[in-house]
Amino acid sequence: MRLSLRKALGIAGRALRPGRPRHAQWFLTGRCNLRCRSCLVWRRSDPGEELPTGEIIRGLDALRALGVVEIVFSGGNPLLREDIGEILAYASRSFITTVYDNGTLALKKTEELRRADFVAISLDSLDERTNDSIRGEGAWKGAMSAIDGLRREGFAVFPSFTISRLNLDEAVDFAVHFTDREIPVMYCLYSRDNPSERRMFPLGADEADLSIVDGEAAARMCDALRDLKRSRPGVMITTRFLDALKRYFLTGQRSWTCRALREFVMIDPMGRAAGCHGGEPVGSVFDLPRLWRSPEFGRAREKSARCEGCLFFCYAFYSVHAGVFGDLRTLWDRRALAASVLKDAAKLRLR
Repeated sequence: MRLSLRKALGIAGRALRPGRPRHAQWFLTGRCNLRCRSCLVWRRSDPGEELPTGEIIRGLDALRALGVVEIVFSGGNPLLREDIGEILAYASRSFITTVYDNGTLALKKTEELRRADFVAISLDSLDERTNDSIRGEGAWKGAMSAIDGLRREGFAVFPSFTISRLNLDEAVDFAVHFTDREIPVMYCLYSRDNPSERRMFPLGADEADLSIVDGEAAARMCDALRDLKRSRPGVMITTRFLDALKRYFLTGQRSWTCRALREFVMIDPMGRAAGCHGGEPVGSVFDLPRLWRSPEFGRAREKSARCEGCLFFCYAFYSVHAGVFGDLRTLWDRRALAASVLKDAAKLRLR
């Protein structure tokens, strides 16, 4: 993790500001080089326009002024952008920065990725056939090679496992496999879009065989991961969130209220901002500091708070972990990743 004193002080100062979002996810591009069944992004006939480098940097300045602490770059595949190195270098001066890859490009762009704090590689199974039935032929080999190669090079890399009906029974084994090798594991949750003509862009495909229908089995998975976390802090899903998911799987009721445009904000490739990808854009990223406390944003927040239409992990997670104390719980839960980064950095210095 690239944590200079200036960056640390800036993050601490912004994290303590009340009424500000701490997390932003920027979908940098609609282009992708895989055809995952769970995703709608690549299915658009036109991937759409993308902001040029200078405008993205201006948008990052706006997010910093707004109070954002952590930013995740995704897509599509953000590594398809030729300027990804410049974007990561600028973002990492001010934010805790994570960039996603599907495993196809990371080893070709190591110099660019060195400018990020964390690299997430999408991988949905230890079994090649299962993974590739979701993400496409060759995806498993690419992801495993990327994780191994980046790890050897000292990157703070972790696999991102999207829980679905097809891999529900291996969520625990997946964590054991990687944490045995001192590689932390991040979890996501398959969810499909609700029909809407006003959403910012499509994301979650409706694939019946991926939807979790056995709530009791999913609740047992939550218990098993909770138990595993006691001995393996590299299981990067919080106990509080596992408890919230278990309740949902057993009762169908959410114990959280959506905190879109309170705790988090989403940015699309054109720089439009919304509480989530399924919401209507409420402005541009450049306008966020000015509009954040406006009546228009207040109405959008109330609309999001009434929404119970999705289980997208990033939205649910930051809604469960709202406020400064939620941030502290999350940081504590991710201490294993920090320890892993420091350990690898020490190894590199000894080479």
